[in-house]
Amino acid sequence: MKFSFTLSISLLGWIAFFHPTDLCAKVYTSYFTGDTSDVKTPSTGVTVLMGGATEDRNAMIWFLQHSGGGDVVVLRASGSDGYNKYLYTELGQKVNSVESILCHNDSSGYDPYIIRQVLNAEALWFAGGNQANYVRYWNNTLLDSAIQYVINVKRIPVGGTSAGMAILGSIVYSAENGGIQSPKALTNPYDSAVTLLKDDFIRQRWLKGVITDTHYDARERQGRHVVFIARIIQDYGEPAYGIAAEEYTAVCIEANGLARVYGDPSRGDFAYFIRPAKRRPKAPGRCMPGQSLHWEENRSALKVYRVPGTPDGSHSFQLTNWKKGSGGSWQDWYVVNGVLEMKDGAVAPKK
Repeated sequence: MKFSFTLSISLLGWIAFFHPTDLCAKVYTSYFTGDTSDVKTPSTGVTVLMGGATEDRNAMIWFLQHSGGGDVVVLRASGSDGYNKYLYTELGQKVNSVESILCHNDSSGYDPYIIRQVLNAEALWFAGGNQANYVRYWNNTLLDSAIQYVINVKRIPVGGTSAGMAILGSIVYSAENGGIQSPKALTNPYDSAVTLLKDDFIRQRWLKGVITDTHYDARERQGRHVVFIARIIQDYGEPAYGIAAEEYTAVCIEANGLARVYGDPSRGDFAYFIRPAKRRPKAPGRCMPGQSLHWEENRSALKVYRVPGTPDGSHSFQLTNWKKGSGGSWQDWYVVNGVLEMKDGAVAPKK
């Protein structure tokens, strides 16, 4: 899907005043740290995908460095001001301000103040929480359009952790019917909790056709992630790709499509880049309601590049071709009657 901005950004904020909202309900709470004057600094359009738990310090420094020292906006639907001091002082990177905006309801998608602050930001971060709230509050709203603008036109750094990472691919597991664990998803790929949005929320160049997942090893989410990819191929007849990060691990995507993995080697922090073994994959052998997923393809339905994180992000994967990386190793993943198999020592895909 192509996305075009048919409204000028100044008009976008003006229209927000005239959207009907519940005037009795509080729409947001703002937590502001720093200089209230708006600054314009040169920023770079990069992306940070954080797997959850505590943020990787070096990845967050990298994120702020690409803001040019401007204004940082944190959007969230739970919590409070936990990021303000962390981003403003604790990382040692000078920024003009940090504002955490806690959104209370779906009126936040049309609130003129929130839209203006996002449009004026030099960096945008999505906190963790519940991605279903982000989808309900912001999808197909004026705030959604403002987010698309700062990512794809203004080109500021954007990132998120946990639920904030979950919404950053062009395919989103929305969790609108509650969460789902791998065994249940593998048993029935069409369980009502497998709720997927395709090309209907946040879109950005290097995450087209990508669905992300988080807390990967801690919550054993590999199986459900494979189900998400299988469903996209089955339902739309298109290739789908996955990026996953374990807790404490970050995938930092440069403007040129190189994805660097930050983490602690002593803890064993990994990121995963998942693609069909063939560029034009066939539909899975069995992906239908009420039956377990079966997707074998000669024991190589999916090629997975598993990358250990490092403090300097020296290990990487190339999203321009989805076949070249450094510092990691390839695995073959496949599913036999609802059981996910993961085999080390795989050869790299040729195409």
